[in-house]
Amino acid sequence: MAVTSPLVQFYEGIATDDRGRRLEDIWRFSDEELEDVHDYIQWLFPLTERSAFNPDAPILDEPTIQKFRTDAALRRQLERSYQRMREFYANLQWVTPGNHNYLRLTRILKSLTLLGLGERAAELLVWLEGIYAEHEGAIGPRTLAFWRAAVGAHF
Repeated sequence: MAVTSPLVQFYEGIATDDRGRRLEDIWRFSDEELEDVHDYIQWLFPLTERSAFNPDAPILDEPTIQKFRTDAALRRQLERSYQRMREFYANLQWVTPGNHNYLRLTRILKSLTLLGLGERAAELLVWLEGIYAEHEGAIGPRTLAFWRAAVGAHF
């Protein structure tokens, strides 16, 4: 049976998100747009829980998770989303106390792990742990614990 979830169709490039954007449109966002727009992250990095910030974004179900885990083309697209966000986070301007990107990063870590890119989640976590060590005043131990749990809960 074919998986036809909105998330799979979005990642396959045959459908848009709830705002009419294609995956490639979001990849082309400027860093300023990635920072200021708040309703795309739930599409790039979906979870099994509904988002309070974007309740219209679809959530992961087991067939969709399995489709990502077994479909190399979907994982390549997810990898591109991950790479775009790594480029965005490289500037470290988000490392300020209580920054909303801490929640985004938790989502990214958990989504990557769920969808079959656990190695990327682990890589991101190591990078974030280094940033934490250098900027402990801006990133608290609770945030670090959430990041670690997002990756470790699924291994």
